[in-house]
Amino acid sequence: MASKKKPTTIGFSCGDPNGIGVETLVKVFSDNRMFREATPVLYATANLVEAACECAKETELEWNVIASADDAKPDQLNVVEIQELPWTIKWGEVQSEAGAFAMQSLEMVVNDLASTKVDVLVTLPIHKEAMRMGSFKHPGHTEFLADFANVNEVLMLLVSGSLRVGMCTGHVALKDVSSLLSKETILKKARLMRDSLIRDFGIAMPRIAILGLNPHASDNGLMGDEEKNVITPAIREINGENCLAMGPYPADGFFGSGAHKQFDGVLAMYHDQGLGPFKALSFGNGVNFTAGLPIVRTSPDHGTGFDIAGKGLSNPDSLRSAIYLARDVRFNRIEHRNLTENPLKVEMPRRKER
Repeated sequence: MASKKKPTTIGFSCGDPNGIGVETLVKVFSDNRMFREATPVLYATANLVEAACECAKETELEWNVIASADDAKPDQLNVVEIQELPWTIKWGEVQSEAGAFAMQSLEMVVNDLASTKVDVLVTLPIHKEAMRMGSFKHPGHTEFLADFANVNEVLMLLVSGSLRVGMCTGHVALKDVSSLLSKETILKKARLMRDSLIRDFGIAMPRIAILGLNPHASDNGLMGDEEKNVITPAIREINGENCLAMGPYPADGFFGSGAHKQFDGVLAMYHDQGLGPFKALSFGNGVNFTAGLPIVRTSPDHGTGFDIAGKGLSNPDSLRSAIYLARDVRFNRIEHRNLTENPLKVEMPRRKER
């Protein structure tokens, strides 16, 4: 996976400081070969990095505190301190202070992304309850970034190799899914997936599988009518728009039969319908990518790991994959921009005053 291209400067939000995020980052860059691919800039505190190195038993990692991302140096982990005082680490605890700390890290790195001090964003895992306690007003990273960029529609896309799974509805209660689904919603998400597969993954004519909502995709209306009245009309319309869409497929057998291997992307109707099979198939190597943003953002597909935080047991594979994907998507976008008449605006726009 190594590349001869210039290393990408990657801004890392630290995620929940009581979780495994910084530990996984330390483990990834303990392999010095990773510096050929990326120049990492972490927004956290020095003592948090020290603690993570101790947990991971990575005493040889080269890292230093810098005043600004402009000062980032290759071949080291660069740390921009987000507060003067050290963070008081309480491994595995849900705290409002930790949520506020994670939010401050995220806001700082996104502002630096908007100022092009870093090239792409990789977000380490947050704890949603701690974020709410810390006055974070969004369901997750995806919604925060969409709001910051003034983008109305984005698509949460889980990626592992050639397996790419997106969701029509995201962080919403299951009881609300049916009422939130409409032909227009499915069309918007399918178009976002198509556009991302073209510009972010370099697939000229994407093939997209669209799943049904009900068991057995309703068995011709025996168990619901969303397939007939909502999903199938959307599939008919998206077909021919530089896209080959098929479905609706019954979700239960689709992944187990290996049918997903015949498609470039799979569009699920709701969160667990897509993420359950994805995580079963990706074996900890999955990446969360936000399609539809003017910038590149990825994240490992695991959570804060509070049960193993501080024990040195974290697995860095998903974060490593997130770094490679962020780098690859950025270069695909640059190439796509160079090949189109209307260049893609890569930098993040600043939030409008509200």
